[in-house]
Amino acid sequence: MSNDFGQALRIAGGGLLAAGLLAAGAAVGSVVERAVLNNSARKDDGAGDLGSLRGTVVPVTTDDGIVLHAEIDEASNPGDGAITIVFAHGYALSLDSWHYQRAALRGKARLVFFDQRSHGRSQRADFDTHHIDQLGRDLYAVITALAPAGPLILVGHSMGGMTVMSLAAQYPDLIRERVFGAAFIATTASSMQAGSLGLPVVGPLMFKAAPHVTALLARRKSLVERTRRSGSDLALLLTRMYSFGSVASDAAGKFVARMIAGTPIDVIAEFLPALQDHDKVDALPVFGRAEVLVIAGASDRLVPVSAAEQIVAAIPGAEYALIGNAGHMVTVEYPDLVNDLLLDLLARVRRDVHADAASVAR
Repeated sequence: MSNDFGQALRIAGGGLLAAGLLAAGAAVGSVVERAVLNNSARKDDGAGDLGSLRGTVVPVTTDDGIVLHAEIDEASNPGDGAITIVFAHGYALSLDSWHYQRAALRGKARLVFFDQRSHGRSQRADFDTHHIDQLGRDLYAVITALAPAGPLILVGHSMGGMTVMSLAAQYPDLIRERVFGAAFIATTASSMQAGSLGLPVVGPLMFKAAPHVTALLARRKSLVERTRRSGSDLALLLTRMYSFGSVASDAAGKFVARMIAGTPIDVIAEFLPALQDHDKVDALPVFGRAEVLVIAGASDRLVPVSAAEQIVAAIPGAEYALIGNAGHMVTVEYPDLVNDLLLDLLARVRRDVHADAASVAR
């Protein structure tokens, strides 16, 4: 046995041990959760349609030649189309993750959705472009191609929030001149290493080892992908554990698991170090003139509440909504609450845009 292979086995063993600890820690909760689900009156309204909404497809080419899949939903009222809302999704997800927000906001403004590079229906990119600064440039390309003029609202979840911050760091004038609103959902301005995965002792160790474990899995891509496609109760359980803070519906759990399973394991491995290196705290004050909404889940096991508090502290006047019992996928777990907050943000931005136009007219 070579030294490299032996080391790989040790790394894999450590990952499996950590996964075992996670599974054991979640087992009791799983039994209770299944019992509650089986006896719950909670409905999966439209569950079969999750991720099915589609708009006008307009491919966007990035500065390095990657073609991103993007979709536009035009406003029902031409006047409402003056404001464009651009949505940036999270790590290992796709634009489908905005299903509930898309349904709630459709027709009320011009909506732009896109799959981040190497995610969803977008073109696969090279390893050395899988970092947050490039994602910021990708967002700039989307805005330039699909919303070249007019007021903007930027909405980012998890890695998508980092994407918005990266845009601000590289194109601050765009933020000052055109961004009237921004929503940061379950995201952080600094390294994801601050999180403990909900396990104060094991969590930091797991996060430190995660790039090595995922890199090892990526080298066994064919085997891993066959296993992921086959699905398992453990995979669904872990997805639910780290996506939700409450008893979410089976449909919601499967919806998120499906998006994660659709993201190639090597893409997951390649982006993980970028999340650990992320630091855009200094870019936050540029949003000071915009209407800013920060949403966090009180039970988010991936991004600690302190990350949201850091964003709020850096942007005076930002609205802060801490949703109790909500986990990382708060957009899916508590869509009505998130949608109401986004609709309120849109109303404030529309007010500001009208006031700005009136001021110019005078």
